[in-house]
Amino acid sequence: MEIMRVRGDLVCTRRVPGLMAASLRILETNKGTLLVATDPVGVPPGKWVFTNVGSAARLAMTDVTTMTDLTICGIIDNWDA
Repeated sequence: MEIMRVRGDLVCTRRVPGLMAASLRILETNKGTLLVATDPVGVPPGKWVFTNVGSAARLAMTDVTTMTDLTICGIIDNWDA
């Protein structure tokens, strides 16, 4: 698991069937790298989140057949970066 910050929404109207209608967010790592994650939680921009990476990221989705390797698992309520 990793801690990242949500930078914004990512809207993609055309996508592969394996992504279904999953919400997508742009995340920033502590090194400034931008990544795209699925978001089953509904996190607004600016919030800190903890994520699951790799093949286990699918297990955090409602439908485990969703094609993802980075999923937001929860919103961090109090984090002093």
